[in-house]
Amino acid sequence: MSVQTLPAAEAIARLGDFSAIIDARSEGEYAEDHLPGALNWPSLNDEQRKLIGTLYKQVSPFEAQKRGAALVAANIARHIERDVIDKPRSWQPLAYCWRGGKRSGSLALVLGQIGFRVNVVEGGYKAFRSAVLAALPELAARLEYRVICGPTGAGKTRLLQAMAQAGAQVLDLEALASHRSSVLGMIPGLPQPTHKRFDTLVWDRLRSFDPSRPVYVESESRKVGNLAVPDALIARMRASPCLRLELPDDERVALLLEDYDFFVQDRQLFCERLGALAQLRGQAVIEGWQAQATAGDIEPVVRELLLKHYDPGYAASISRNFQHYAQAATIVPADRSAAAMAQLAREILREA
Repeated sequence: MSVQTLPAAEAIARLGDFSAIIDARSEGEYAEDHLPGALNWPSLNDEQRKLIGTLYKQVSPFEAQKRGAALVAANIARHIERDVIDKPRSWQPLAYCWRGGKRSGSLALVLGQIGFRVNVVEGGYKAFRSAVLAALPELAARLEYRVICGPTGAGKTRLLQAMAQAGAQVLDLEALASHRSSVLGMIPGLPQPTHKRFDTLVWDRLRSFDPSRPVYVESESRKVGNLAVPDALIARMRASPCLRLELPDDERVALLLEDYDFFVQDRQLFCERLGALAQLRGQAVIEGWQAQATAGDIEPVVRELLLKHYDPGYAASISRNFQHYAQAATIVPADRSAAAMAQLAREILREA
């Protein structure tokens, strides 16, 4: 049998060395957050955890442990039958659970008895989470950023995507947060990750960057939807050099109609989201926009949203929060197209 316990910091540093990373917690715990690349092999699923917890409180710890052992053994047997039978002797997994190591330890014990070399994260996910939170400020501080600024609809996300395709290091916080960072930014059918998951995704992205090269990022506010950008990262972004992306108003309107086409397809959804602006814009204005949207007259509503709602707010916020915005070089693509953004990305990288 070969089972070794690794401190969380060492396990994180060696994530790429393991044949598989196995999360032995329930599916609900796994969905909340997990180590990068981890597979979910629950020793107890959500329903079973609830059952054992009830037995523990209402009957006795001993009865709960007996029932829990039976369930864990059956679940491990299913995982082995489904996922391990075809593995060679050289397969070396890393396993973890919440904190105490009982669930991952049970799995590791069986795998070790088979003859595999198994590592278990000391302190489990809780230790990993602490390590992530401790590392985020240092990771954010070691990088140099270039902040893409510009009003709503200027194509900041399109430019970031083009820059990533051109080989630049890009931190797309909106993609990690599954949100387009505005009142209308919720993406239908795509819920935002939990706060813990967002932290892990940001941490994982930051640690992948080469500190000798700049990281391009959009001029986000402190929150992307319901998720807060880590304090150390937003502070570094706001103190970094900026690039000011500009597009004519007609192009911006057309870009938003393309990127938010689900609002064109679902007018009721668009009207519901507009309702969130009533406190800021006034009920009469919102009802007028909703009437236009319901009638299918979307374009003028989008134009007014840009010019009367988003632009004034953005102008005040960007100057107040980004220290070097006044000195930002202006960058202007030929139009909103992917080809134009790709050309602009190449120009930026040539001059970097």
